[in-house]
Amino acid sequence: MREMTCKQLVELVTAYFENALPTDERAAFDRHVGACPGCATYVEQMRQTIALVGGLREDDISPDAERNLLQAFRGWKDDQR
Repeated sequence: MREMTCKQLVELVTAYFENALPTDERAAFDRHVGACPGCATYVEQMRQTIALVGGLREDDISPDAERNLLQAFRGWKDDQR
């Protein structure tokens, strides 16, 4: 696989944390993180976020908070197009 871009890394971060990347993509991901301080920070932030909120249950979040989060994610996705 060619060298990974920052955008590709962001798109693959969930698969990375779920150990679902093929060996060659995981190696490219790891190489990129090792060479890109911005992506290294991003991956560490995601790791910390997962550690902090990974134990949340569906009932732990209010309907208003859920609605606000979903709206924010939809807006982020629309902004990326």
